Amino acid sequence: LHAIVDQEYREKIQNNHTATHILHWVLENRLGKHIKQAGSVVDAERLRFDFTHHKALTKDEIHLIEDEVNKKIRLNAPVDSYELLYEDVQKRGDIKQFFGDKYDERVRVIDMDFSKELCGGTHTGRSGDIGYFRIIKESSIASGIRRIEAVTGKGAELLSRHSEELIDKASEKIKSQPQKLMERLQALLEEN
Repeated sequence: LHAIVDQEYREKIQNNHTATHILHWVLENRLGKHIKQAGSVVDAERLRFDFTHHKALTKDEIHLIEDEVNKKIRLNAPVDSYELLYEDVQKRGDIKQFFGDKYDERVRVIDMDFSKELCGGTHTGRSGDIGYFRIIKESSIASGIRRIEAVTGKGAELLSRHSEELIDKASEKIKSQPQKLMERLQALLEEN
């Protein structure tokens, strides 16, 4: 048997997984210590992060979160992993662990200096490998539980490009320059 890892596929998963850790850290530091992970999905296409919070995020909060995550990405911090005895981790307040989860005697820590978390998954070598982060959607999935869906790297670039193309097409359709789109739409609405 000869197994080969699809490196491009794995890198996309690594980008999304490391971005999930950064997102968790940003949410906790921007919205409050009441933020706790309530589930997540990481694959090659996107990331999904469920967390405890009492209200919907505003557009300004979403932009702030995106900005903070991208700022941490641009730091290009090393993403280190090492093992510790779980008994020692329980005595430390700087390593995020999920109560209710079962851990072995030895546990793996993912450490980006500003964020330390128990995790057994695959990650980037540096935060900068992620490239770019964009939130696609924020929603409620249960009382007191919010969900963020996001993309990284090429997926985030494509999302931005798609938005730009949509503005260009709408501007072309109503015979306006993109920077004057809102003025032209308002004039059309008043006219009709």
